[in-house]
Amino acid sequence: MDNKKHTDFLSIGTPAYILEEAKLLQNLEKIKYVQEQANVKVILALKAFALWKTFPLISKYLAGATASSLNEAQLITNHFKINKETLIKAHTYSPAYVPAEMEDLISKSSHITFNSLNQFQTYIDQCKGKVSCGLRVNPEWSSVETDLYNPSAKGSRLGEPIENLKEQLPSQIDGLHIHVLCESTSYDLEKLLAVFESKFSRYFHQLSWINLGGGHLMTQEDYDIEHLIKILKIFQSKYPHLEIILEPGSAVLWNVGMLTSTVLDIVENNNIKTAILDVSFTCHMPDTLEMPYRPNIVNASKEKIEQCIPYRLGGVSCLAGDYLEAYYFEKELNIGDTIIFKDMIHYTTVKTTMFNGVQHPSIYYYTSHKKLTKLRSFDFEDYEKRMC
Repeated sequence: MDNKKHTDFLSIGTPAYILEEAKLLQNLEKIKYVQEQANVKVILALKAFALWKTFPLISKYLAGATASSLNEAQLITNHFKINKETLIKAHTYSPAYVPAEMEDLISKSSHITFNSLNQFQTYIDQCKGKVSCGLRVNPEWSSVETDLYNPSAKGSRLGEPIENLKEQLPSQIDGLHIHVLCESTSYDLEKLLAVFESKFSRYFHQLSWINLGGGHLMTQEDYDIEHLIKILKIFQSKYPHLEIILEPGSAVLWNVGMLTSTVLDIVENNNIKTAILDVSFTCHMPDTLEMPYRPNIVNASKEKIEQCIPYRLGGVSCLAGDYLEAYYFEKELNIGDTIIFKDMIHYTTVKTTMFNGVQHPSIYYYTSHKKLTKLRSFDFEDYEKRMC
């Protein structure tokens, strides 16, 4: 981290999420390249990231956005615009729709994907002539090893397996949707497409689009983008009438920002030192406990280094498990030191809670011109309003 950036980031206080525009632009350029070379549509999954003040920039590169709720669809309608004249509607999918919201949701969507044939039959009359309808299917294969994130785990509620479908799909279904990847490689997608074709290609002649879901980590440094483009082109050459859609979330925001924190105290129990921070893993970084995912930290190692000093990192909430196992620091930590967690923008800002009334991190935007701008800060009124 360059000295100016480091000084700027330390000047604003903690806790704070900081999104770097230059890194976001690098990701968007890569994704734009994939779109153009493979002739596919890439859309932003709001379930991973919904800071709408960045939508004007993102909409210059991506073909649209996907919603999982009426609130997300409304956010897309309000803020995801290619220009003032062009209204972007959501590609919408939910495991189940709320009847009272359906009419409004349809008006804000260009595509509605149903999780089951039962949901399709329930709402198809409302959708006719207003929106393109799709069905989520479950190929019963995935490269994801953690069940919490595996849509194809045994007994999954997500998507219809092939045995539930007849020889023909209902005529009003325009597309199929699959989503079984999570921060996966192009080689995982290649395997998925082989399974998908073997089970569901009998229906492709009825369709106009295929949505390959998210989990395509095409902005990761060692991701094979050319291989991704190649397999997408091969798939399209077999089915040239199909529009191909991808909806990554993490890939758009991969490594574009951080979460800053301060050491409030250092406690010791059974020779284990814990640095207690002014952030919470359960409130601000839930994937670190759920996945579990161990983020990189500036000037610290996740791996044991003999000459370095180990510290557990403890959250500020009273949940007993609100901590991460030891990281290794070159120097002793002191109260008041800053701890910076890397890659903390996707699946964090959308998942935060105010459990324990813990202070919510402010949100900052670091422009390409190296100007640090506050997008939002939070105070007691935000907590009070949520608690009625």
